[in-house]
Amino acid sequence: MQLLTRWSDIPDFVDESDEARFWETHEMDSRLMAVSVHEANARESTTITLRFDPRMLSRIKRIARSRFLNYQSMIKQWLAERLEDEMRKL
Repeated sequence: MQLLTRWSDIPDFVDESDEARFWETHEMDSRLMAVSVHEANARESTTITLRFDPRMLSRIKRIARSRFLNYQSMIKQWLAERLEDEMRKL
C-alpha cells in the first residue's frame, strides 16, 4: 500500500472506477488528514448583511422549509458548495 503524504499526489480521476482502482493501492497519511480537518469555532464567524429581493428571499425560505433547514444555514451551505466548485476551476 502506497502512503500519500501530499494532496498533490492524488491524480485527477476519469471516473469512479478509476478512482476506486487508485484507492485499492494507496492510502492517506493520517498526519495529512489531521492537518486538513478544520475545527469550526463560532468566534471565527463574521456577520455580514446581504440585501435580497423579497420574492427571492421568500423562495429561498420556502426551499429551506421543505428541506427542514434554517434558511441562513442553507444559504451558507450553497455558498460553500459553490466556493468549492470555483476553487476546483483555479
